[in-house]
Amino acid sequence: MPRRLSVTVEHFPLAQEFRIARGSKSEAVVVTCEIADEYGRGRGECVPYQRYGESIDSVREQIETARATIEAGGSRDRLAALLPAGAARNALDCALWDLEAKSNGRTVASLVCGQTPRPIETAYTIGLGDAGDMAAAARAANRPLLKIKVGTDSDAVRIRAVHAAARDARLILDANEGWSEANIREHMLVAAAAGAVLIEQPLPAGKDDILADIPHPVPICADESVHTVDDLQSLRGRYDYVNVKLDKTGGLTEAIRLVEQAHSLGFGVMVGCMVGTSLAMAPAVLLAQAAEFVDLDGPLLLAKDRPGGLTYSRSSVSPPRPALWG
Repeated sequence: MPRRLSVTVEHFPLAQEFRIARGSKSEAVVVTCEIADEYGRGRGECVPYQRYGESIDSVREQIETARATIEAGGSRDRLAALLPAGAARNALDCALWDLEAKSNGRTVASLVCGQTPRPIETAYTIGLGDAGDMAAAARAANRPLLKIKVGTDSDAVRIRAVHAAARDARLILDANEGWSEANIREHMLVAAAAGAVLIEQPLPAGKDDILADIPHPVPICADESVHTVDDLQSLRGRYDYVNVKLDKTGGLTEAIRLVEQAHSLGFGVMVGCMVGTSLAMAPAVLLAQAAEFVDLDGPLLLAKDRPGGLTYSRSSVSPPRPALWG
């Protein structure tokens, strides 16, 4: 029986509006691919991201260009030659990993993890808003690792308020390219005083050279500035960490290469996510076994996750069960 590829668009309302420096959203809209053959079926989920020029329609069109190759039995390597890194390739790549594991009676974890995967600590995200509201949300979250969305000229008051409300929490500050050469030094000093452990993408991608000429009292992590292995060399001396997301790399296959190469070049690694369901997080949980920081809380921001989703217990997330993925 030949392979069959099906593609669906699904909508998952968020528990509350989620805001970052670039805008806000009230639902997660995901594209899900399922590849089936006589031995089983594999699934993968992606989140098209407007910042990278993607839309639901463009991602579906890219997937269709690969349909014939996938249904004829094409491999993950062949897929990488057909599609650029991005959301479309991610959904197909992860579906192929899932299908291969189920067809061979093995788990993806046994293929990509050096040891039995374990529950790992994940950050919990506080969306951008009024300083008082963000402080209240941080206090209510009561988590040891918080990711705080910032990215405005007036972030000092937000950082201080959250720190005062959650003094026992380690803070990751994510500016989503929202700071500037004029305010980054001030914000870095405020972050250091608040004991922040990491700052994500403070400046717009393409402005990375500025980071080579300023102190890093808090380590700086590239996000929008890194997609694949090809980006790493240009980030040396500018960033301390890189944020690896499957929707940027084009799937687990390239993400594994990126993590290995990043570590070999001396970067720390964060494994992150777009706002999606447990199906999107599942392969990333396996990848994150080798990461220093993990931000895979997407399903916790949803009003309701997929049936059979990942198990979250306080600040930890457990590896996926094969019924979900892998």
